[in-house]
Amino acid sequence: MFLQTPTQEVSQLEANLCYAFVDSTRILILYALKEHPHNVTQLTNQLGAPQPKISRHLKVLRDLGLVHATRQGVTLTYELTDVRLIEVLDILRRVLKDGIALKANLIEEI
Repeated sequence: MFLQTPTQEVSQLEANLCYAFVDSTRILILYALKEHPHNVTQLTNQLGAPQPKISRHLKVLRDLGLVHATRQGVTLTYELTDVRLIEVLDILRRVLKDGIALKANLIEEI
């Protein structure tokens, strides 16, 4: 049996969290939920993706604990469990923007 050190366990949890950001549809779902809670139909309409795809991604986000659902009759309404997720995504976008700007500056120097 392989026992993980606390550092390895935390790193695995971080990797699991990052898995949520691997697919652009999941990122778009998180940004949509930043505004207000949505049900699957609302997300499908807003993102222009098929309902089965949205549902699959919501399941991943739920399993990771990043969103939770509230049942209202037969409808599940999803919301973020922690708005700091959007801060993380915004930081990633700034890092990406800075990297693109650096590459653009390098091209201009040629």
